[in-house]
Amino acid sequence: MAQLPAGHVPLIQSLLRWLRSSPRPIPETSWQRTCQRSAWLRGLPAERRQRLRELSAAFLHDKTITPIGGLQLGDDDAVLIAALCCLPLLELGEVGLRGWSQVLVYPEGFIVPQSEMDEDGVLHEWEEEAIGQVSHNGPLLLSWHDVQAELKHPHEGACVVVHEMAHRIDVLDGVLDGTPPLPRDWQKQWAADFQQAFDALCAQVDDGQETVIDPYAAEAPDEFFAVATEYHFSAPDLLEQEMPVVAAHLRRFYGASPSF
Repeated sequence: MAQLPAGHVPLIQSLLRWLRSSPRPIPETSWQRTCQRSAWLRGLPAERRQRLRELSAAFLHDKTITPIGGLQLGDDDAVLIAALCCLPLLELGEVGLRGWSQVLVYPEGFIVPQSEMDEDGVLHEWEEEAIGQVSHNGPLLLSWHDVQAELKHPHEGACVVVHEMAHRIDVLDGVLDGTPPLPRDWQKQWAADFQQAFDALCAQVDDGQETVIDPYAAEAPDEFFAVATEYHFSAPDLLEQEMPVVAAHLRRFYGASPSF
C-alpha cells in the first residue's frame, strides 16, 4: 500500500479532526416533522428556516439534552428543543450558545430552591415551582408539559424556551440586567427605552391595574426582557400595540417575528 508523503499527514489529521467536530446535518424528514409541530417555525421564511436548521444542528452537536424523572424523549423531540432554543439566535448566531452545555427536561413543573438576603442581613430560603430556569453557567431547565402546551397555543405570548434563552443572551456580557450585548449607542438607547417601558408596567401593576402584557415582566428588568421576547415570537401584534418602542428594538435584535 502506498504511503502518503510526510507533509500530507498533518493535513489529513486536521481534516479528520474537523470532520469529527463538525455538526451532523439534521435529516430532512426529521426537520420537516419538527417544523410541522410549531407555528413559530413554520412561519419563518425559507432562508431563515434553513439558518435555524444549521444552528439547531450546532446546538445538538454541542449540548446534551437529558430527560428527567422517567421522561422519554425521541430524536425528533431533541430536534424540536434545539430549534426552539435557537429561534432567538437567528441574528446573533452561535455566540448565543456559549458558556453552557446541558438541557434538563422535566415531565412537568419542578421545584427550585430560592434564597434572598434582606436588608438586615437575614437569609430567607423557600421553594418555588418553575417551568423553566437558567443559571449563569449551569444547565437550562424546562418543563416538557409546558413546552408542548405552548406549541398548541402559539399566539398567547408564552414560550418558556425562548424566555430562558433570552436570559442566556442577556448574560453574555456578564450581567443579567435586561440589556444584551449591543453596540454602545444602541445599548444606551435600548437601556433607556426598556427602562421607561418597565417603569410604566411596574406602575400599572403597583396600582392594581390589569395589564395586557404578563405582569411577571414587572418582576425585574431581566424578566421584562425575557417576557417581551416571548411576545415578540408568539404575539408580536400585541407587543407592538402595547409597547411599540420595545417591539421595534426586538425586531432589530431578533429579526422579524414569524408570520403565522
